[in-house]
Amino acid sequence: MSIFDKIKETALSQFIEVIEWVDETGNTIVYRFPVRQQEIKNGAQLIVRESQAAVFVYQGQIADVFGPGKYTIDGGNTPILSTLGAWKYGFNSPLKSEVYFVNTKQFTDMKWGTPNPIMLRDNDFGIVRLRAFGGYSMRIIDPGSFIKQIAGTNARFETENIETQLKRAVVSQFSDVLGELKIPALDLAAQYKELGEVIRNKINEDFKDYGIEVTKFYIENISLPEEVEKALDRRTAMGALGDPARYMQFQAADALRDAAQNEGGGAGLGAGLGAGFAIGNQMANVFGQTMQQGQQQQQIQQETVEVPVTITSEPPGAEIEIDGVYEANTPSQLSLKPAEYIIRVSRPGYKPWERRVIIKPGTAKTFNAILEKE
Repeated sequence: MSIFDKIKETALSQFIEVIEWVDETGNTIVYRFPVRQQEIKNGAQLIVRESQAAVFVYQGQIADVFGPGKYTIDGGNTPILSTLGAWKYGFNSPLKSEVYFVNTKQFTDMKWGTPNPIMLRDNDFGIVRLRAFGGYSMRIIDPGSFIKQIAGTNARFETENIETQLKRAVVSQFSDVLGELKIPALDLAAQYKELGEVIRNKINEDFKDYGIEVTKFYIENISLPEEVEKALDRRTAMGALGDPARYMQFQAADALRDAAQNEGGGAGLGAGLGAGFAIGNQMANVFGQTMQQGQQQQQIQQETVEVPVTITSEPPGAEIEIDGVYEANTPSQLSLKPAEYIIRVSRPGYKPWERRVIIKPGTAKTFNAILEKE
């Protein structure tokens, strides 16, 4: 073998002929292919698997982005300097470039939570402190933007490198949405799905320039302070009593059973029951009248108090009509008195969304109109 052949063989061994990456971690978002001092041979094979994208960076700028498939890298006549200088005889010029593989799959089971309580002004309990936690899924939708804005030149970028930033965005949007929608603390549990969808859309607006999309957002729990939970337990216990007169009769029946089980209780049983029934009837009458008056006053107040109704749409910017009268554009929060309404959401180029709804006293409502193209 001549000296020239040895030099040629050594030079060719420095060139990369196959570029591919298999993720074995499950949490790697960006992986820089280890080119180092090597160069990519003109005509090398690039293999990009499903849920991957390959980004070529040449001289500090993104040159091209490849989706799933098998490609042949051809530098053409691009004047790229190589370490071989004038030693080009007998083989093609190499391509010196950085190659980044971006994982475009969905990263699931990512957690979020409020590190500190969130202050909320509530109509029933005044100012309360809430804690919440849940999960979300995300993916990369623009590999080039993600590398430029977030990953940079890191050789390996994993979910934990961006998780803190995403959590901060989630908690910030969660606090803003709760303040905007003004949903009573007692009704939050029934609005988890609607809240999650509104928060997901707001997060995506913030991160679209970074090439990131939150595909799913879940609220697993919103917890109230201990003193508020105790107040709820007392309210539930009072509601379980039902009709005061029936409650007194139930108590008298218990007393009769206890007296029958005691020896020698027959003599005083009649007098005890008579006094018990008399006192019980008086208490039942007074309690019943008070309860009836309170319920009537509460009903009158509820019927006159307006209820917050939040209406959003996908896409936003649609017109909102209540019973045929234009009110605002989405997203908007309206105040409606308890009654039955017809809500219509429309936008040019889309089929109108219309619903007949019943607004009940003291219950905030959220409606998300998903508009279909005509």
